[in-house]
Amino acid sequence: MTAPVRLAKRLAESLPCSRREAELYISGGWVMVDGQVVEEPQFMVSQQKIELHPEASLAPVEPATILFHLPPDSDIATNTPQQLICADTRAADDPSGIRLLKQHFLRLTQGIPLERNASGLLVFTQNWRVARKLKEDAATLEQEYVVEVAGELPAEGLKLLDHGLSFNGRALPPIKVSWQNETRLRFALKGVQPGQIAHMCQSVGLQVLSVKRLRIGRVSMSRLPPGQWRYLMPHERF
Repeated sequence: MTAPVRLAKRLAESLPCSRREAELYISGGWVMVDGQVVEEPQFMVSQQKIELHPEASLAPVEPATILFHLPPDSDIATNTPQQLICADTRAADDPSGIRLLKQHFLRLTQGIPLERNASGLLVFTQNWRVARKLKEDAATLEQEYVVEVAGELPAEGLKLLDHGLSFNGRALPPIKVSWQNETRLRFALKGVQPGQIAHMCQSVGLQVLSVKRLRIGRVSMSRLPPGQWRYLMPHERF
C-alpha cells in the first residue's frame, strides 16, 4: 500500500514540475483528486487519481471582491463574512464568470458599513486597492437607499429632505430624495452617517419601517437575491 504523501509532492513528481508550481496549480483550483477539486497543497493522498485541468495556469489567484445582499433582520455584527459567504450562498446567475475558490473567502475586509438597522448591499474585499478606495472615498461616493416609511409628509417635507435639515448639530449638505412609490422614498447621498436617514425622516414626521441600500458609487446590487452574493466583475468600478 502506498504511503500517504502531500498532494503537492505527488503532483510535482507526476507532471513533472517544481514543488512551488505544483502548489500554485493546487491553490488555483486546477487539481482534482478522484474527480473533486482540492485546493490544499498539504492534502494527503495515496492511490487516488490525480488530474490537472487542461486549462491550468500558474498565474497567482487574483484577490476577490464580493457583493452580498444582507437580508432584513440580519445583524452583520453577529455574523462573520465566512458565515454569510460560502459556496452555497453564491447567486446561481452570477454573471462574473469567475471560478469559485475557497481562498476567495479568506481575509475579507468589509467596505463602507450599512446605515443602522439597514439591509441591502454589503461589500467584502481581498483587494487592497478596492478597500482603500472605499475607505478614502467614503465621503464622496454616492450611496442609494430605499426607505419604507409611514405617516404623512408635510407640503414642504420633500424639499426639507433635499436640503434644510441638520444632524448632530450640523447642517446637512444637499442630497437627492424622491418618491419611488406611495410608501417608499429613494435617498441618494454621500457621506451618510449612522442614524442620519432615520433622523431625517423623523424630522419631517415620517416613521421609518425599513431601510435598504441598493448602490455604492457606480456598483449596484441589482437583482441579487437576499442572503446571496456575487463577485464584482472585472469591468465594475465604484
